[in-house]
Amino acid sequence: MSAPLRVALLGCGTVGSAVLRLIEDQADDLAARIGRPIEVAGIAVRRPAHHPDVPQHLLTTDSAALVRRDDVDLVVEVIGGIEPARSLMYAAFEAGKSVVSANKALLAEDGPGLHAAAAKAGVDLYYEAAVAGAIPLLRPLRESLAGDQLRRVVGIVNGTTNYILSRMAETGAGFAEALAEATELGYAEADPTADVDGFDAAAKAAILASLAFHTPVSSADVHREGISAVSATDVARAAEIGCTVKLLAICERVGRAGDDAADGDSVAVRVHPAMIPTTHPLASVGGAFNAVFVEAEAAGQLMFYGQGAGGEPTASAVLGDLVAVARNRVAGASGQGPTGYADLAVRPMAETPTRYHVSLDVADKPGVLAAVAQEFARQDVSISTVRQTGRGDAATLVIVTHSAPDAALSATIAALRDMPAVRGVTSVLRVEGLS
Repeated sequence: MSAPLRVALLGCGTVGSAVLRLIEDQADDLAARIGRPIEVAGIAVRRPAHHPDVPQHLLTTDSAALVRRDDVDLVVEVIGGIEPARSLMYAAFEAGKSVVSANKALLAEDGPGLHAAAAKAGVDLYYEAAVAGAIPLLRPLRESLAGDQLRRVVGIVNGTTNYILSRMAETGAGFAEALAEATELGYAEADPTADVDGFDAAAKAAILASLAFHTPVSSADVHREGISAVSATDVARAAEIGCTVKLLAICERVGRAGDDAADGDSVAVRVHPAMIPTTHPLASVGGAFNAVFVEAEAAGQLMFYGQGAGGEPTASAVLGDLVAVARNRVAGASGQGPTGYADLAVRPMAETPTRYHVSLDVADKPGVLAAVAQEFARQDVSISTVRQTGRGDAATLVIVTHSAPDAALSATIAALRDMPAVRGVTSVLRVEGLS
């Protein structure tokens, strides 16, 4: 074989060290798959002394110099965050080097700019590891389903929150107790904000929507709600109607009301906890696993499932991208990047059709149900089901609506809170997948 392709590795934490190990352990197989050997030219880290197991001659603190070195062919970025990752990736493109990244936050914020820079330089930007870890998902959306029109992508894309909600369903624990368990087992970070408040899932939803609907979508376009307000009672109420609670990333192409024409479509992207029927394939996804459910015009329904995080699974996705960009380098070509030709409008959450499951603490006396129903009717929100649990001071009304604009549903909840007969709105959760 000819001279090796040399890789600059930016970052050597959990994922980076796993990437380095896989490159070394699978050297012969990688060379056979690519047509040329792969060799690590250097590894950029902030504190070399923290990496005693890494060959010291490979370590450098000058990441900018490393990506510009003439003997570097490809760059793998696994440092995360916005800066210096963004500047380093642009520098790599300017130097004519393809980039493999696992950086969901940066891609969700500046994806179009990064893709434009890569295209201008005639190089690749691949990032399969940025969403759902080891699960092959982004390339199928970008390539395998390129001849189809996708209507909806719904997924569990954060393992920490899925573990917490799964434990709440299995044990009856509250959020705080389940979070403490997730932290003890290493599923949750010491500061779990990015996970439990939905920031991580929102960045992934932006990437999924951009690829699925050929429309630039950033994390700022994503409506985001976390799971910290989900109670043990919410989870129990979901079980009563044959549902379970999941934090979902929902990306959908939505037609204009009363108009099915394609030119009336827009993209709605949201992350929030929701009740889904236990018969839905996503309902059985437990623990820290991820899964994404895709609905396409011709292909129908597809589901991608597997480990969504961790050093080895994420490194597997990085290595898959590295093989792809290395093959392109050997062939003297670059792969097809995502397209933004559709450029659909992003629909505000207020206009997005959703369904609510509402629990009300009410006075148990004649006329209360009629008054509550009148508030829903005033906002043009249709009620699907209603049931009462308890009597007297313990009376609770549980209402599931039909689909309506989220603004109308929110206005209904606000009005209910002001009703004398309603002692409190004890729970509001959205519902997905119910007929």
